[in-house]
Amino acid sequence: MLNSKIYDVLKWVAIIAMPAVAVLISSLGQIWGWPDADKITLTINAVALCLGALIGVSSYQYNKEIKG
Repeated sequence: MLNSKIYDVLKWVAIIAMPAVAVLISSLGQIWGWPDADKITLTINAVALCLGALIGVSSYQYNKEIKG
């Protein structure tokens, strides 16, 4: 089990930070012609989605146990 501080940080990273970084890399990659910017963006989004899904399942299970 995670304490609420770690949960909140992971949730913020998955929902806010990682998608924002992915958009930044995608945009700058197009402007500056960075190689493989699309692959990096897709990787970040895939990790964020997986982390968000795991946090969501964990939250669902926790709430289910609390409510009985």
